[in-house]
Amino acid sequence: MSGVDETGLRRTRRWVIGTLVGSLALLSGFSLVDSRRHSAIVEDLLRDSNRVTAYQQAAYLAAYEMSLIQEAADNPSGPERRRVLAVDDEMNRATLAIAGAAPDSGDAAEAGTIAQRQINLRQDIVWFLAMLDRGETVKAIDTLDTLIEPSHQRNTERLLQLRDRYQQRYEHNQAAARHDSDRLVWGSVITFVLSLIVLALFGWHTRAHRRQVETLAATDLLTGLPNRAAFTAHVQRALSAARPARSLPGITVLTVNINGFRHVNDQLGPHIGDRLLAEAGWRLSAVVRDGDLVARTGGDEFAILLRDLDPTRADAVAARLRETFDEPFHLDDITVDLEISIGAATAAADDDVSTLLGHADSAMHDAKQQHDSFRRFTGATGQDSADRLTLLGDLRRGLTDASQFTLHYQPKVALADGSLSGVEALARWHHPTRGPVPPGQFVPVLETTSLIHPFTERVLTLALEQARVWLDAGHRVPVAVNVSTRSLLDDTFPGRLAALLEAAGVPGELLCIEITEHTVMSDPTTTIDALRRIRDLGVKTSIDDFGTGYSSLSYLKLLPVDELKIDRSFVADMVADSSSLALVASAVDLAHNLNLTVVAEGVEDDRTAAALSGLGCDTAQGYHFARPVPAADLDARFLSAVAG
Repeated sequence: MSGVDETGLRRTRRWVIGTLVGSLALLSGFSLVDSRRHSAIVEDLLRDSNRVTAYQQAAYLAAYEMSLIQEAADNPSGPERRRVLAVDDEMNRATLAIAGAAPDSGDAAEAGTIAQRQINLRQDIVWFLAMLDRGETVKAIDTLDTLIEPSHQRNTERLLQLRDRYQQRYEHNQAAARHDSDRLVWGSVITFVLSLIVLALFGWHTRAHRRQVETLAATDLLTGLPNRAAFTAHVQRALSAARPARSLPGITVLTVNINGFRHVNDQLGPHIGDRLLAEAGWRLSAVVRDGDLVARTGGDEFAILLRDLDPTRADAVAARLRETFDEPFHLDDITVDLEISIGAATAAADDDVSTLLGHADSAMHDAKQQHDSFRRFTGATGQDSADRLTLLGDLRRGLTDASQFTLHYQPKVALADGSLSGVEALARWHHPTRGPVPPGQFVPVLETTSLIHPFTERVLTLALEQARVWLDAGHRVPVAVNVSTRSLLDDTFPGRLAALLEAAGVPGELLCIEITEHTVMSDPTTTIDALRRIRDLGVKTSIDDFGTGYSSLSYLKLLPVDELKIDRSFVADMVADSSSLALVASAVDLAHNLNLTVVAEGVEDDRTAAALSGLGCDTAQGYHFARPVPAADLDARFLSAVAG
């Protein structure tokens, strides 16, 4: 009996063991199969997610491209026109990437059709832009309505359909993954652990994605540097951390502006401009320490946060920054030389972020206006900036008041016989409360803003009206007017000048436009073209303050000018200083060899006038002959000499 019971127990034990082993084997196999299936579902989730993102991005680019095209049609000269082809390139790459990543032959064919249609559409877009550039707006809009918009709409609708298809697959696989996860939780420890791993990976991916988004939001995509928002946040944290320790004098901000970048971007294209900015950011980063922060705050401006107990270190950093820009930029086969303007501001006890950045910007703009590479903010700097802003507002209002701006005229005398060869028109501003404001105070402010254009037009209008009055009285008095760099390089200036001449009824030969050497060298090609268009109107042209700039003789011989004005700094002491005398003599010979008339400025005495006459100088002006006076007070002996 006991033997039977033992045998039955052994049989029962073997059955239980076998059942457990079989159950474990089945459970292990089930877990393995289910895990692999679950893994496949997760992989499909990731692929479908990427496809949904790709199609969504392509649809967004399509909509963005269409909006740019429509904006270009409304405003052919706007910035959207220049962005169209760049966005179209991104759209082409996006559709080609979709076609290359399509999961099966059917989707690949559809994606390929979308990509090919987008490639074909580029020809229509290029043709559309060309018509806009030629001014054929009606044809361009017709092309937009009949070719571009229908093709864009078909592509966009198909992109959204394919996106929705993958979205549905994604949601379906997501539901299946949840179902498998529930089964794996109670199915086996291995499946449960695997689920935890998958969830952990998903959580890691989500956190990594969030960090990536945060990083992108704080990064300038062109240079890879922090953007303005990130820089502001870093400065705020630095100020907050420093205040309890009262170490604020150690926090210094530098703002850096690339002088002349706008001309590079306009003349060489945004592609070269973007590369230049990227390399500029790299150069700036290479100069500072690892603990300092370099950011691109917008356009051609950068900012640097220096965390140092010695605020004077900013001077040494600024010197190294200037040195790194002494090296030219080599971009493809183009070499570009640029300089920078730097402003520095060290935090005071009560400064907040906006105040500190504003002080640095103020110092930088002061350095730019004064043609100095580095300025540090001081109380005087701030007051000067405030005064300039006040003066700018007064100028804007003054230009709408016909009584505030008048002209005085200084005679230009022919040295051969003492006759009047012309006059130079000089602007005078009578402020309603300040009284007379010297030109040296308000002209530099005007030249930094677009107000210089209405100011130049006001001066030209007054000068031509006075020339007409003299002409009606029987006096042919040529009038010279100084024109700033900004006005001359404005493509519309020659046309507006022609309209002013016609409105005043004054022949072109009675007007002379004076420019400086700086104007010539800032953009020689545009300057030469503008001067040629001005001379086509019969207007004479002159280089003012000759000798104080850095004009190249190779440009001088190409310039379509009639007159050279020797700067007063050489004329004033030419009798007593042999070096100045030699320079004036050389300038006279140079001008005559180039068939130019020579005018000497700043003649204060008879000995200087006699010396100039002996050198063969044609014309002179200065207090020795007459001070600038209103037209009504112009000496009658001069006018009688030009009656006719």
